[in-house]
Amino acid sequence: MFEGLIRYFSSPSNREVLFEQLGQHVYLSLVPLAAGVLLALPLGRLAQRLRWLRAPLLGGANVVYTVPSLAVFVLLPSVIGTGYTSPVNVVVALTLYTTALLLRPVLDALEAVPEHVTLAATAMGYRTHRRFLTVELPLAVPALTSAVRVASVSNISLVSVGALIGIGGLGRLFTVGFPMPDTVRIVVGIVATVLLALAVDLLLVALWRLLTPWERAERR
Repeated sequence: MFEGLIRYFSSPSNREVLFEQLGQHVYLSLVPLAAGVLLALPLGRLAQRLRWLRAPLLGGANVVYTVPSLAVFVLLPSVIGTGYTSPVNVVVALTLYTTALLLRPVLDALEAVPEHVTLAATAMGYRTHRRFLTVELPLAVPALTSAVRVASVSNISLVSVGALIGIGGLGRLFTVGFPMPDTVRIVVGIVATVLLALAVDLLLVALWRLLTPWERAERR
């Protein structure tokens, strides 16, 4: 196995293909992650402010997340008019999954903000939108970060499923390696996927610490 890995990485064409697929995997997993966060935040805020919307939004999110990803990848082109092997299908599908996964944590994180803090901000003259962006949202960051970390790992793993219908990413190493069979290629795909998930997780932790300087001060 070790000799096989050395032969694999000694080939310039293999390294080129690996880095190309890694770049595709990063794009297909992180763009939906960012889009899902941007959609989940206002939807979670709506669920917090408008009680009658809470059940429909959370119920819809549960339904979306229970639909198998491969079925969504196959059915989505007929809905949005894209080709079956278009990366747009994966981006749209994973954006829906990320939004559905984050909606409940966003709502819980916002509702966990102490009421006396929001009342104090209101008494100081903070209007609703300013209070949300500068007081409530920063205090909700620790809880939100945990949910986003879970969503990032979920996206990175689900992108591999897209390789079954011809979409790029590290999953291509599996679809090419299994029929041959090529154990080295499969191992490279697994290790690269795990390392990517770890790298993204570390970046999210670093971003969380950057956005919550008061927690660093408390630890000191």
